[in-house]
Amino acid sequence: MIRDLYNVRPLAPEPGRTPLTPDEERRTRATLFTELGNAIADHNWTRFPAHTPQERQRLVAVGHMLSAHWGIPVTVEAEDECRMRLSLPGHELHRAVTATTR
Repeated sequence: MIRDLYNVRPLAPEPGRTPLTPDEERRTRATLFTELGNAIADHNWTRFPAHTPQERQRLVAVGHMLSAHWGIPVTVEAEDECRMRLSLPGHELHRAVTATTR
């Protein structure tokens, strides 16, 4: 079956907002918190793809959540244009921005 789609455009999210609903965003962050937290606990660092500014903001927020949960600063930094690296102290890249608790 072929469907013709007329006047269909990709939805451009507002800066700082994601195309996810608030509940989907909460569940995504909770899943990343668990999965990335386990990977960091096993290897002291991990990397994760982030192609959009919203995805990068989400990973920075997860880094803040992990810092608050563990009481240890988790460093969140861009490795390149499409990957972010989350790491514990001593395993950062040189140009790091640390996600500390406030």
